[in-house]
Amino acid sequence: MTALAEWVRWVESSVNPLVFPFAFLAGLVLAGVGLSFCALARAKSLASAVEERAKAMHEQCGATHQTVRDRLSALAEQVEEVRRQARAVPAAPKPGFNLTKRSQALRMHRRGEPPDQIAAALDIPLQEVDLLLKVHRVVIRNL
Repeated sequence: MTALAEWVRWVESSVNPLVFPFAFLAGLVLAGVGLSFCALARAKSLASAVEERAKAMHEQCGATHQTVRDRLSALAEQVEEVRRQARAVPAAPKPGFNLTKRSQALRMHRRGEPPDQIAAALDIPLQEVDLLLKVHRVVIRNL
């Protein structure tokens, strides 16, 4: 045991007292450098993940943009078709036989006037007068 005690005394006497604080500082510096490398590696991985996400979002936006363009062109075609159809709409049909003219035509028929005179007097087509008189005869027979 004396050899060990001598060795410890020899080490204590030969070691400069400033070595331990500098060793501690060197350890802290090395730990800081290691931590910095870890932080840089983590930042790089996060940056690459963000870049991948941005690319995915860009592709998704591009696909959505193309879908919107396709739908818009389809709607434009539909609008153009509706415009073409609107130009080709026929004129509105002539209004039907109103009740006043109908009653006048029946009154004139009871007086004995012929259908062509009734049509000319009321300014309606002869076919309408004929149809009115035929319907009137059917209704009278069924009463």
